[in-house]
Amino acid sequence: MALPYELVLGWRYTRAGRSTRRNGFISFISGVSMLGIALGVAALIIVLSVMNGFQKEVRDRMLGVVSHVEVYGPGGGALPDEQRTLSEVRRNPEVIGAAPFVAAQSLLARGDDMRGSIVRGIDPKLESQVTDLAAASQSTLDKLVPGQFNIVLGVELARAMGVRAGDAVTMIAPGGEVTPAGVVPRLKQMTVVGTFDSGHFEFDSGLALVNIEDAQKLFRLDGPTGVRLKLRDLNRAPEVAAQLTRTLSGDFLVRDWTQQNRSWFAAVQLEKRMMFIILTLIVAVAAFNLVSTLVMTVTDKKADIAILRTLGASPSSIMGIFVVQGAAVGVIGTLAGLLLGLAIAFNIDVIVPAMEHALHASFLPKDIYLINRMPSDPQSGDIVPIAVISLVLAFVATLYPSWRASRVNPAEALRYE
Repeated sequence: MALPYELVLGWRYTRAGRSTRRNGFISFISGVSMLGIALGVAALIIVLSVMNGFQKEVRDRMLGVVSHVEVYGPGGGALPDEQRTLSEVRRNPEVIGAAPFVAAQSLLARGDDMRGSIVRGIDPKLESQVTDLAAASQSTLDKLVPGQFNIVLGVELARAMGVRAGDAVTMIAPGGEVTPAGVVPRLKQMTVVGTFDSGHFEFDSGLALVNIEDAQKLFRLDGPTGVRLKLRDLNRAPEVAAQLTRTLSGDFLVRDWTQQNRSWFAAVQLEKRMMFIILTLIVAVAAFNLVSTLVMTVTDKKADIAILRTLGASPSSIMGIFVVQGAAVGVIGTLAGLLLGLAIAFNIDVIVPAMEHALHASFLPKDIYLINRMPSDPQSGDIVPIAVISLVLAFVATLYPSWRASRVNPAEALRYE
């Protein structure tokens, strides 16, 4: 089946040889435009994939320690009826695990070193139902026996204090004992029985786990301060939290995981949008380089255009020839950018460590970026719009030069030929 001559001629002009200096320069400009589109598309895919991976990695590590939903007692105090609250939250069909907990702040001291920390009292038997960290560190958490006042520290916190399993630390609880000599802080010596490594620096450097009964004694509570929940679908956490707010008997504070570190997630989303806009401008600049390429091609091919017109080609056919030429550059550049971007995005976990080793540098210090490796998560929801926008920009860039070509007057073009 014969192809339309507009398509054949447009493709021939795209791959025209460098028989003259002018044709060579036009081919060079066309190649630069194609390369610019490819690099812009690849940069967009790589940057957005890394940002998606970074967000997913931090979220997954955070959810290894933080539950999908947390229910707090009225006024931040103990739950008035622990068993009734547990029974009510488990009635929700989305809840697959529930465990009571105590949350409080304290100081941990060893010698002259003193560190602030979040102390979480947990039930080791139920904690694995609500967090992945407990399931991975169950043997360590089983050492949190009631009455022995044992403690499990985040690995970074233990390293900062210079302690390991078997060492003793002193916990300084908020509020003090009123004595004739004045207010004396409440101190309790705790035995470190192990550490946990969540992979999230914020929790590894500031969280300590104790048995829930010991926590209630240390902080003078009549019961747990809340209940932690695990859901079938973590993305439905806001919906489930709203349901529990309406169905629970009492004035409870219900928070889902999206409300914790909300500012961080919002900042990542804003940064992702801005990077998309900025890098799209790079693709736009490369695409509109096609304008100069096609204008020079039209000027060079005026005689050919005039001959085609005298043979009966319509203005729309002439316009189609140059639209095909510009669109071919856009399609090839976009496809090359997609292949390059996806190749790097899917292998970034190999490429970045190799660069760090070669340069003797660390691109992601763990204490600043929470994680110490470059994650990547290419998503079709980002890749498809990138390809579509690139193709649309390339097509729009061809319209004016093609229209100019269709307006060439054959008599004027052939006057000096």
